[in-house]
Amino acid sequence: MSDILNLSAAETVAGIRRKEFSAREAVDAHLARIEEVNPVINAVVTLDPDGARAAATAADELTMSGAELPPLHGLPMTHKDTHSTRGMRTTQGSLVLKDAVPEEDDLIIARLRAAGVVATGKTNVPEFGAGSHTFNEVFGTTTNPYAPTLSAGGSSGGVAAAIASGIQPLGEGSDMGGSLRIPASFCNVAGFRPSYGVIPMPSPVNAWAWLGRTGPMAREVSDIALFMSAVAGPSPLLPTPAPIGGEAFAGPLTGDLRGVRIGWSEDFGIGIPVEPGVLEVLRRQLRVFEEAGAVIEEATPDFSEADKVFQATRATDFAAGLGPLVRAHRDLIKPEVVWNVELGWSLSAEDLIEATAARTRLEASVQDFFGRYDLFLSPAAQVLPFDASLRYPQEVNGVASETYLDWMRSACVLSATSLPVLALPAGFTPAGLPVGFQLAVNHYRDADLLRYAKAFEDRTRCADVRPALPAAAPTAP
Repeated sequence: MSDILNLSAAETVAGIRRKEFSAREAVDAHLARIEEVNPVINAVVTLDPDGARAAATAADELTMSGAELPPLHGLPMTHKDTHSTRGMRTTQGSLVLKDAVPEEDDLIIARLRAAGVVATGKTNVPEFGAGSHTFNEVFGTTTNPYAPTLSAGGSSGGVAAAIASGIQPLGEGSDMGGSLRIPASFCNVAGFRPSYGVIPMPSPVNAWAWLGRTGPMAREVSDIALFMSAVAGPSPLLPTPAPIGGEAFAGPLTGDLRGVRIGWSEDFGIGIPVEPGVLEVLRRQLRVFEEAGAVIEEATPDFSEADKVFQATRATDFAAGLGPLVRAHRDLIKPEVVWNVELGWSLSAEDLIEATAARTRLEASVQDFFGRYDLFLSPAAQVLPFDASLRYPQEVNGVASETYLDWMRSACVLSATSLPVLALPAGFTPAGLPVGFQLAVNHYRDADLLRYAKAFEDRTRCADVRPALPAAAPTAP
C-alpha cells in the first residue's frame, strides 16, 4: 500500500486502469495514511470511509466491465471544506455551519466526481477561507508536514498538508489572495490559480465576480495538467466563457525554457518585504532558469495600484457573500472576516470607481510587461512557515502587518491582475523549510505556464524531498 501512496495521480489512475491494483486498494491505502499522519498535522477533518469504499467498489466494477473509464478513474481524494459536497458535512471552518450538510455539490466537486474521483472526506480551512493560515474554532489548526509546529498556510492548507504528507497526490483548492499558492510554498507542492473562467467558479450573488478562482494542487506539474484536462471548460453559470478549456491541457506535458524571457522581482517594485531566508533560496535557484536557456532580467509590471484593486474587490466580494451571515451571527465569526465584510460595506461609489480605474491602469502595465517578457517570476510567499499558534505573522522582515492580509501581498498583488499564476517548489532553507517560486504569464497562456514550470521541475525535483512523517519515503534535509 505504501507503494501506491508514492505514485503520482496519473500513475495511480494508470495502475487502476491496468488492473495492477484496484480502486479499493488505493482507497484503503489513502485511508490508512490518514490514520497514520492526521493526528500529527490535522489536515483531514471529515471522513466517510464507508461511502469511499462503496464508491471504490463501484469504480472497480466499472474497470472490469470494459466500459470507457473517466480521466481520474478511482483516484481517492479529500476535498477542501469550503467546497460543498452533496451529503457530506461542509462547515467552511465556521461554528455557524458546523453541522451543515449540503444537498448539492459545488461545480468543481461535481466535475471531479464525473471525472472518476472517489471522495473520501474534507480538509481543513480557515474560517470561510479567510487568511493564509489554516485554523478555526470547529477543528483547530492544520500544521506543516515538514515542521509540525509550524503553519501549513491557507486557505487550502489542509489540501496542501494532505498532499505533502502522502495522503493523496492531487487535490482541489481555491484562491482569492494566495490560498493555493502560499500553502503550496509552505508545503513543497505546486498550486495553480488558472485564468478567469477556465475552471468556472460561479458566485450565487455576483455572476461577474472575477477575483476568486478554483484550481488544483499536486506534487507533480503533470498532475496539475491532468486535473485541468479533466475539469476545465465552460459553464452556463458563468456569463463570460474562457477561450480555452480542458483540451488545452491534454496530452503529454513537456517543458522547455530555451529563449524564454523572464522578468524577476524580489519586491514587486513596490517594496513588498520578504524574509531573507526566502530570498536566499530563490536567488540560488535563478541559475536553473538560466542554465535551461532562459534570459532573466530584473523587471516587473507596475504594481503600485494593485493593493487598491485587490482590497476593494475582495472587500466587496466578502460583503456580498458573507454580509448576511455576519449580520446574523457576528459573535460566532472571527474578527478578520467581520473586518473584511465591514470594509466592503464602507466603500463608497467613488472608492469603487477609483478601484475600477486602477484595475484598468494595472492591466495596461501588465500588457506592457508581457510585450517584453514571457514570464514573471517572484516569491510565492513573503515568509517561511511560521509558528502555528499565531493568527498571522505580526511583521515581515521588520515591517509591521497592519491587517491579516499584509503578509500575503506577494500573492494578493498578482491576484489583482487576474493572471494565471503557479506556485512551484524551489528548494529548502538550511533548516529544511520549503520555499516556492511564483510564476505568472499573460491571460489564457495557462498551458505555457505549466510547460515552463515543468522545465524547472525536471531540473530540480524539489517535491521529491518528502517530509519526515511516518513514511517509506526520503526525508527532508
